Amino acid sequence: MRRKFGLILVTLMSLALVLGACGASNTGSKTSDGAENTTSAPGSDSGSGKKVTLSFWTLFSGGDGDNMQAMIDEFNKTHPDIQVKNTKLEWGEYYTKLITAVGNGNGPDVGISHTSRLPDLINQGVVSELDDVAQAAGVDWSSYNSNLLNATVVDGKHYAAPIDTHPFIMYYNKKLLKDAGLLGDDGKPVMEQSADGFVAFLEMLKQKLPSKVTPFALSNTNDDPYRLWWALYSQLGGNDVISDDLKKAALDADKGAKAADYIQKLYSNGYIKKNDPDFYKNFQSGTAAIMMTGVWATGTWEATKDLEFGAMPIPKIFDQAATWGDSHTIILPVAKKEDPDKAKAAMIFADWLASNGQTWAKAGHIPSKPSVLEKQEFKDLPYRSDYASVADTVKFNKPSTKNWQIRDNALFKYLNEVWTNKMSPADAMTKMQDAIQKVLDE
Repeated sequence: MRRKFGLILVTLMSLALVLGACGASNTGSKTSDGAENTTSAPGSDSGSGKKVTLSFWTLFSGGDGDNMQAMIDEFNKTHPDIQVKNTKLEWGEYYTKLITAVGNGNGPDVGISHTSRLPDLINQGVVSELDDVAQAAGVDWSSYNSNLLNATVVDGKHYAAPIDTHPFIMYYNKKLLKDAGLLGDDGKPVMEQSADGFVAFLEMLKQKLPSKVTPFALSNTNDDPYRLWWALYSQLGGNDVISDDLKKAALDADKGAKAADYIQKLYSNGYIKKNDPDFYKNFQSGTAAIMMTGVWATGTWEATKDLEFGAMPIPKIFDQAATWGDSHTIILPVAKKEDPDKAKAAMIFADWLASNGQTWAKAGHIPSKPSVLEKQEFKDLPYRSDYASVADTVKFNKPSTKNWQIRDNALFKYLNEVWTNKMSPADAMTKMQDAIQKVLDE
């Protein structure tokens, strides 16, 4: 990808778009009580023989912010030669300020990027390639979940170290499922993992539970129904919506229509409440049997009094397990003057964060290193192990700088029409294909 600082101002508004996942992840998450039994990644200091201070820009608040600060404090305590100073920026302004600061030569030593934002940052020349510095820091890329890591590799080069994935999963109210006779002795839903099986499960909930109870709480527009569509489209084996060369619309219309038709019927058959003003509140108040959203909701439900819930991957409705997701990653912004000692220290820090994801998982995130899933501290956290396997089945977009425009101007726009029965799934796919191509041609 080309690096074009001249395009920085052109993309500032695009990069300032709110990413639903991260914004929601800061809602109601549990506050950290400190890092636990942390271990060092390769290298306990910068290796330069002198103290290195790193500026770190983050976009986390609430529970996420507390957990990240706890990890930074633990790193600083165990790495006396590397000290990290955390600057918390407002989420909605983070990417704009990062791009502007790097363009002016005043960027931080370390930063955060969502995997979905990397193509834009790479194209702007904001992030550094990591392969050489990772080797110097002793980073073993094979220690990362390959699905999450590969999504950060562009043109064969590593540009980020993922510390998590925050995918789309399913939550369920154990009391309501038990009342409907659909909770097994293991505390998990009794449900056949198939298209017909999931509908039969929802129909039983509709019949057995009071009329005020919504079988399936889901938003009626934008993010979460889109995430469900993307998950089912991917379960059907659908391609990304753009071609490998990132120039042509490549939506598989038949599979896209089949996924959309399935979801449309969930609305029209009354399994999902129409015009639900707050589907989070619906589930949180105990008047919805299941809901689907990102793992960031785990902390919210944990903090809700008397809510007996469970968490699991979304059902395998179609041919293969797959879901929507994104990741928080650590990046090394391009510096006006290269400092090998700082770069190495920054990479040691990035890898350490990934290696100590048991603290970061408190907010609901799935750690990026499989080894963390085996730590007792992680296993002691409730719910997380029930959906940790989803890290292997997240379907990421191809690294296009147009992904966010495509999402808003093509996918959201026409899928919203399907959910309200204003457009057939087949017609929506035709409109989406044209709209995707229009965005790519701009």
